[in-house]
Amino acid sequence: MEEYAREPCPWRIIDDCGGAFAMGSIGGSLFQFIKGFRNAPSGFGRRLQGSLTAIQQRAPIIGGNFAVWGGVFSTIDCSLVYLRKKEDPWNSIISGAATGGILAARNGLPAMAGSAVIGGFLLAIIEGVGILMTRFTAEQFKQQSPIFEDPSVLGPSQAPYGTSTSYQ
Repeated sequence: MEEYAREPCPWRIIDDCGGAFAMGSIGGSLFQFIKGFRNAPSGFGRRLQGSLTAIQQRAPIIGGNFAVWGGVFSTIDCSLVYLRKKEDPWNSIISGAATGGILAARNGLPAMAGSAVIGGFLLAIIEGVGILMTRFTAEQFKQQSPIFEDPSVLGPSQAPYGTSTSYQ
C-alpha cells in the first residue's frame, strides 16, 4: 500500500505543498503558454512573447493556489489520521470535502456547501478508482491452486515416433 510509504504526518504537509506547487506551476505553465499563444497578435514572435508573458504572470499564481489546496488538504488529512487512529480512504474523502468548503468560505454558505460536495465527490472517485485498480492488479498476483487431473481420463500415452510402448 502506497499510503504507508509516505512521510510521517508533520512532514507530509510540507511535502504535499511542494508537490502541489510544482504540479500547479508546470500545468499552469502549459495552459498559460497555449492561452497566451492564442490571444497574442499575429506573428510567431509576438505569439511566443505573449505566451512567455502569460506564463510569467499567471503560472506562479496557479502554483500557489495548488499549494494552498494541497496544504489545507494534507493538514486536514493528518488531523483525521490522528483523531481516527487509522489511515483509510474515508480520511481523504472527508479531507477533500472539508478543503473544498474551507477554501470557498469567502463566497458564502451556498458556495461552501457546493464546493464541499464537489471536493468530497472528486476524492471519492479518485479513491474508488485507486481501490479498483488495487483489486484488479492484485488478481494478477493471486496464487493459482494446481489442478490435478486424473491420468486415466487422458487416454493412452503417446510414445515418441520409433519407440515401442510394449515392455517385454
